[in-house]
Amino acid sequence: MNRILIFGNSGSGKSTFANQLAAEYSLPYLDLDIITFDSPGLRKSFIDSKNDLLAFIKMNKYWIIEGCYGSLIQEASVFCTELFFLNPGIDICKNNNSKRPWEPHKYKSIADQNKNLDMLQNWVSEYESRDDEYSFNYHRSIFDNYSGNKKEFKSLSEYRI
Repeated sequence: MNRILIFGNSGSGKSTFANQLAAEYSLPYLDLDIITFDSPGLRKSFIDSKNDLLAFIKMNKYWIIEGCYGSLIQEASVFCTELFFLNPGIDICKNNNSKRPWEPHKYKSIADQNKNLDMLQNWVSEYESRDDEYSFNYHRSIFDNYSGNKKEFKSLSEYRI
């Protein structure tokens, strides 16, 4: 009966945690990055991403969804049975990002991804001061307003299986 939604800052361990849970529970898994980009570096419209999200939810009785896109997290939260906010701190996120494997759905090559690392690290550093759908404040609001089963993890050791 699991419909698990995982969110947090870039580098917080969302994908790793989601992959571990998907393997443990044999659940289909959606990385929101997959439905957010048409091609490396080119974002889809919110409506297209939302439609893809709702199609995945409709197609799967149980699932795991993860990402940092607050607007899509908010849409999926209506359907989830468990909400996990990964919030290990900016330094941990930056360390994880420095070890990130190539993400071909976002970048044409590992070299292109590595060229973007400084920008990503700066963006991650601004998590608590930004005021957008990827920000700590937006994520905190989703977590605080969700009335179902939820947990905030503040260290990697709490959510490593």
